[in-house]
Amino acid sequence: MNNSLQNKKILITAGPTREYIDPVRFISNESSGKMGYAIAEALHKLGAEVYLISGPVTITTTFPKDKIIAIQTAKEMYLACKSLFGEIDIAIFCAAVADYTPKEVSEIKIKKIEDETTLVLKKNVDIALEFGKIKTEQQKSIGFALETNNILENAKAKLDKKNFDLIVVNSPNKNEGFGYDTNKISILTKNLALTEYALKNKHEVALDIVKVVEDII
Repeated sequence: MNNSLQNKKILITAGPTREYIDPVRFISNESSGKMGYAIAEALHKLGAEVYLISGPVTITTTFPKDKIIAIQTAKEMYLACKSLFGEIDIAIFCAAVADYTPKEVSEIKIKKIEDETTLVLKKNVDIALEFGKIKTEQQKSIGFALETNNILENAKAKLDKKNFDLIVVNSPNKNEGFGYDTNKISILTKNLALTEYALKNKHEVALDIVKVVEDII
């Protein structure tokens, strides 16, 4: 790898978000944040100025803890990202952000009274989509897509809709993605060139992703 990423300002989102129902209950997902943190570590070692915006995770990392912007909810992640949109060179949207959040949040713990209950959800802001609307020609945007079916078709649709320069695709299969130390990815670029990679440790996967990022800047 060359030094083309040195001093580049790079935004990375990592981990899950928590969408609270009441003070003790929330909606979330199984994202560990390991992939986003591995990418942040690799870029930091190359001399990039990394802004790591992280949901709640339990990770041992070599990335400087004082450079991690910790958030809980999708709204908090969006506001943290939005404050940096104007100054970054590259955005890497690796976090598993909740698509929906409860329309109403109880200020007190909800008691178990009825046999059934209904939870009304509303859409969260799509952070990558919002960046895609305003990014300049000099700014680059990298997305992630975890798909279970019509993988290539869905990845192409996200690439176009969110104005990504490339998208990293994986699935929730065993040893891949959420919760594991390994991942098996494919990378689809804006010109629809698809590269498939073998199952690797997430730190090795991070280096593969960083190399492709270098190629597009």
